[in-house]
Amino acid sequence: MASGAPENNSPMACGTEITGFLDALLQDFTAPLSPESPLPWKIPGTTLSQEEVEGELVELAMTFLVSRNALPSVAAALTHEAISQLLHTDLSEFRKLPKQEEEEEEEEEEEKPPVTLLDAKGLARSFFNQLWEVCGQWQKQLPLTAQTPPRQWLVSIHAIRNTRRKMEDRHVSLPFFNHLFGFSDAVDRAYFAVFDGHGGVDAARYAAVHVHVNAARRPQLPTDPDGALKEAFQLTDDMFLWKAKRERLQSGTTGVCALIAGKTLHVAWLGDSQVILVQQGQVVKLMEPHKPERQDEKARIEALGGFVSFMDCWRVNRTLAVSRAIGDAFQKPYVSGEADAASRELTGSEDYLLLACDGFFDVVPHQEVAGLVHSHLVRQKGSGLHVAEELVAEARERGSHDNITVMVVFLRDPQELLENRIREAGDSQADMQSQASTSGLSEFEINTAQRS
Repeated sequence: MASGAPENNSPMACGTEITGFLDALLQDFTAPLSPESPLPWKIPGTTLSQEEVEGELVELAMTFLVSRNALPSVAAALTHEAISQLLHTDLSEFRKLPKQEEEEEEEEEEEKPPVTLLDAKGLARSFFNQLWEVCGQWQKQLPLTAQTPPRQWLVSIHAIRNTRRKMEDRHVSLPFFNHLFGFSDAVDRAYFAVFDGHGGVDAARYAAVHVHVNAARRPQLPTDPDGALKEAFQLTDDMFLWKAKRERLQSGTTGVCALIAGKTLHVAWLGDSQVILVQQGQVVKLMEPHKPERQDEKARIEALGGFVSFMDCWRVNRTLAVSRAIGDAFQKPYVSGEADAASRELTGSEDYLLLACDGFFDVVPHQEVAGLVHSHLVRQKGSGLHVAEELVAEARERGSHDNITVMVVFLRDPQELLENRIREAGDSQADMQSQASTSGLSEFEINTAQRS
């Protein structure tokens, strides 16, 4: 799958397309929905905690609107406006009383406040009514912000279940981060993430829904993005552990995310999903994955009373092959929910980011990525739209049996990258020939030197 196809940059054309979308949507779906009316889109589960409401409604709205062929940036802006209006209303009517057994469990753990649960179906119905109202408002008067096209990104994404019984990976691509969360400052933001679940998909799906929302709602995001991302991972872990207890879930997930804010790249991660940067054809290492055999991770686990042992690979307490993750309640605190983060200033010479799970990186070394991408661009004459698909196929060909997810975020036009590499190769050949003419090397020796 490829995403990030350019939207029309003309405000007039964009406005016309938005108006056409709104007309079609309001014609197909009438509002308000009555209590007996079926919901136009499937909702997740039956209850939501107060903390989960925004993330789940964002996911619900975006998938619904994009399925109706809304421009992603328009879907994001509509979602933000409808959710903002809904969250300013009294949601107490959706509160559900806890079951008797839940009350007893909460009494046993007095140190933690009880979780307020809301009726998911009732919330979704109210949200869709709010969304229709916003669409009607926009149909009469389209906001200027909705007509302002975001920065154009080319993002190539491909994910496969491979030989595993279930697909437990999830990914997020939000080039329109500001539209979705209402940021109106001069800093352009885009967010990308890959989550690799284990023991079920629940934790990976949960992280893919909530990490970016939790990051956007950290007050320090504009001034300290690294801190905001780390807090977002920790908060998501705490939220999921409560959900896991309520619903008796045992899954966990590693994760890696990249937030590009203006001219700065911020990355955060826990576990062994990874992101690398390629700059002028050279791989730049941005992070060190969290594995039990890392000396600092091993020391941390042992200090907590756990242990690391080798059973086909290094594992925490003979179970997990990663030392940090969201979820995995049965291995807390040994498997930590605390993420690491790093930042790097972008100069404009960067080629692309590659985010992937261990199903890719376990068989494809970092240093081979640039060559594989370049070969694809040569074959596709500078089109990078399907490069992730070819990288996934390469990992599978090399023997990966795991779920595989690859996301390539181009920071420069792939056609430009290809032309630059061809030009550099030509310059290199010219330099070799010039040196040969002064040193007396034969043509055979020149070719041998070039191949080496």
